[in-house]
Amino acid sequence: MKMNTAQIRQAFLDYFAQQQHQVVASSSLVPADDPTLLFTNAGMNQFKDVFLGSDKRSYSRATSSQRCVRAGGKHNDLENVGYTARHHTFFEMLGNFSFGDYFKQDAIRFGWQFLTDTLGLPKEKLLVTVYESDDEAFKIWNEEVGVAADRIIRIGDKSPDKKFESDNFWAMGDTGPCGPCTEIFYDHGEHIWGGPPGSPEEDGDRFIEIWNLVFMQFNRHADGTMENLPKPSVDTGMGLERIAAIMQGVHSNYEIDIFQNLIKYTADLLNVTDLENKSLRVIADHIRSCSFLIADGVMPSNEGRGYVLRRIIRRAIRHGNQLGAKDVFFYKVVQALVNEMGEAYPELVKQQALVEKMLRIEEEQFLKTLDRGLAILNDELKTLEGAVIPGDLVFKLYDTYGFPADLTADVARERDLTIDEPGFEKAMQGQRDKSKEASSFGKDYNDALTTEQSSDFTGYDLETDTASVVEIIKDGEVVSELAAGEEGIVILDQTPFYAESGGQVGDTGSFAQSGQTVFTVADTVKLVGAIAHKGKALAAISVASKVEAVVDAKRRQAIKLNHSATHLMHSALRNLLGDHVSQKGSLVDPDKLRFDFSHFEAVTAEQIQQVEDQVNAEIRANNALQTKLMNIDDAKQAGAMALFGEKYDDEVRVVSMGDYSIELCGGTHVARTGDIGLFKIVSEGGIAAGVRRIEAVTGQAALAQVNSLESQLAQIASLLKSDVASATEKVKAALDKNKALEKSLQQLKDKLSSAASADLASQTTEINGVKVLAAEIEGVEPKALRNTVDELKTKLGSAIIALGLKGEGKVNLIVGVTQDLTSQVKAGELVNFLAQQVGGKGGGRPDLAQAGGSQPENLTAAIATVNKWLEEKL
Repeated sequence: MKMNTAQIRQAFLDYFAQQQHQVVASSSLVPADDPTLLFTNAGMNQFKDVFLGSDKRSYSRATSSQRCVRAGGKHNDLENVGYTARHHTFFEMLGNFSFGDYFKQDAIRFGWQFLTDTLGLPKEKLLVTVYESDDEAFKIWNEEVGVAADRIIRIGDKSPDKKFESDNFWAMGDTGPCGPCTEIFYDHGEHIWGGPPGSPEEDGDRFIEIWNLVFMQFNRHADGTMENLPKPSVDTGMGLERIAAIMQGVHSNYEIDIFQNLIKYTADLLNVTDLENKSLRVIADHIRSCSFLIADGVMPSNEGRGYVLRRIIRRAIRHGNQLGAKDVFFYKVVQALVNEMGEAYPELVKQQALVEKMLRIEEEQFLKTLDRGLAILNDELKTLEGAVIPGDLVFKLYDTYGFPADLTADVARERDLTIDEPGFEKAMQGQRDKSKEASSFGKDYNDALTTEQSSDFTGYDLETDTASVVEIIKDGEVVSELAAGEEGIVILDQTPFYAESGGQVGDTGSFAQSGQTVFTVADTVKLVGAIAHKGKALAAISVASKVEAVVDAKRRQAIKLNHSATHLMHSALRNLLGDHVSQKGSLVDPDKLRFDFSHFEAVTAEQIQQVEDQVNAEIRANNALQTKLMNIDDAKQAGAMALFGEKYDDEVRVVSMGDYSIELCGGTHVARTGDIGLFKIVSEGGIAAGVRRIEAVTGQAALAQVNSLESQLAQIASLLKSDVASATEKVKAALDKNKALEKSLQQLKDKLSSAASADLASQTTEINGVKVLAAEIEGVEPKALRNTVDELKTKLGSAIIALGLKGEGKVNLIVGVTQDLTSQVKAGELVNFLAQQVGGKGGGRPDLAQAGGSQPENLTAAIATVNKWLEEKL
């Protein structure tokens, strides 16, 4: 039964839905709250906390088709993509999961039934592997499913000590959940070389793993001992592209329908007739990862995820160049991808315009340097000795021309060469040492602390609450009390204090007992499951004591104004600039709001004014702020915006302001939009490729900003002896007058320079029949030196001219040689001879060269050496 990729994906989800699995949408390629991952690279990533027990879901069975990227960090096969049958930067992982529900028996039964009944694969074409000691799985396969014993292969550990790494034993890490696996393989037939798993020929392409079923049944401790998990779970993964190749009767993933359609579209676009060309495969693969990464909010940049994206884009562009592309083309392939995958992933359709624009901008920028970089590489390869491209050359191409090392490795592969990777890494490390890169992943200063306590947040309704102290931490250790003057962390059973989250800073305030302040709260942060109050004890405070927790209400109110205004501004930006605008970061504190968002060009002054107008209109509308707890899917269906990279529970808090703004948010907000009072943007600018930043103020701070601007305008008007209403015209008139004066001044300087040239021309001497002018000059601006030399050349006809000009603590030197004399004397040599005597250096063309120096006291002596130097040359 032949099925296209979309049919296989849907058949998989439908089958497991019939087996009472919750169909869960693919998560973003940017992992939510998981600093251990660069990109989502497996179906289980979004369920990691469920397996660990720290996240609870309303279902115990799930199924998904997860989009994944493996192109950086631990999983990086970028150089192989396009050249092998199954390496990809982007792929889809079909998976079914059990969170303490069914286990080995049902997982095996589901897998076999789907493959043989739903897809109709011949049973004789399938074989399975189990962990060497997993007799239970062997028995299920053999006795219940009916797979012959000789088609069930026991696989042991890879490492000699049989400790952590294994083909058929999976672990989340050195400690924690782990368990045996069983894998299902497909036999492509005897006509393809290779042997079954566990054999010497297992690396061949005949037997291909299509599905891995992981049985998480143990918890491994640091000492290596393992105990049974109270609720064993199942995590499975099957590559959609691999199973599609089998269902469509082809051997390579690049022969399936999705890739073939992308390849044909690209070939038509570039007028290529050879559909087997490896570069077409590279482009077909890379358009998928690039498009989905941008759709998920990643923008090309020079670090972290953005750098990986940029590498993939540039590799695709270079392969287009190989195919003869003379102009931008890559962004045009997005349409073909939308045709293939838009129905399954509507977010791709929604973000199509943004994806195309970002790819086009990136391609236009790279094309400016591509030809130059390739020319330099080609020149270097002509004189290359041996078969290894030096690491310093690889680094130069990367550092100067934006060539990632794997792109240079691509060129090397085509010429049967390799690159010196250790040498490249050494050069890269040198650069890192000079300019330490900002880390891609932050670490909270409380990560080292753990606690078993939890706190209830009551701050949505209260700013003062009575609570019990349940834990105190001092210097990273749990203690029973803090003495007066000691600093530490206090955890309450319930608290009105908001902990820093989602860009909103933590609350400050105090704890009181019997009307006396006993603890001042300087900050509030999240600590595992608890809300931690960081501060200083003014009197002894102990565990189990009661306190009155009082939030600084004035500060909290200022934060509320800024947070609610951030939501309104987010909506205004999307209305005016487009739906591609999404939050990339924010800071909401009492003084201002800062909002980072995706956009590919500067926001104009007119657009900034329009944003302000829209936000202030909503403030004047004085809409009541509504908050609801909703199911995450219902909230998104209602149009609530989810923030980039945020992780949400099944039940979320939805904040809406009229029909204008609706977002998922856990922060504190005003009661009505009118409470904000006034909104004013202070600044707008770029902070990274495709990311802009706006800072703004609200309420009293906004009024202060307006008053400050009015005061400055009044001062300007006063200086111009004008009123405020006429200040603009007065400034324009003053600028026009200044421009006319500058023009007159320059004309006067030119006349003086010409006069000085005429005077200098009379000071020439002759050396062996050559006119020479070596002089120290005054009254000429440094930038006028070139004109002076040009005029002297014209007057003298044939000559060598060397001039020096003193300034405050510096020297300017210029040497001019007429064209007929450059074969005898080079201007650059003479100017460097002089520069060395005045503490400087310089250079230029054979006929004109300039230099600077820092020792003006040596200029007179240096000029005096010119004639002697020229006597030796002439």
